[in-house]
Amino acid sequence: MNATFGTAAAQLVPLAVKDLDENKVTPGLLGFVIFALIGLSLWWLMKNMNKQFKKIDFEDQPQQAEQPSESLEASAASGAEGPGRKG
Repeated sequence: MNATFGTAAAQLVPLAVKDLDENKVTPGLLGFVIFALIGLSLWWLMKNMNKQFKKIDFEDQPQQAEQPSESLEASAASGAEGPGRKG
């Protein structure tokens, strides 16, 4: 089997050398296929990202939580001792 492949490859090498122009470099079919796959994957990722963003439900103006300084002032006013304070 290897001898057959070797002779077939040896017969094809001169054909490739004749058509090969060292001054002309093109991406060829493989480059186009890879570029197309990258484009299709980018399209799919953008489509999926938009679907995920539509699932997100957020409030336009979130409610303001109690500030830590307000809670300390409230505890000091009520007479409770803070973590670092001694009465």
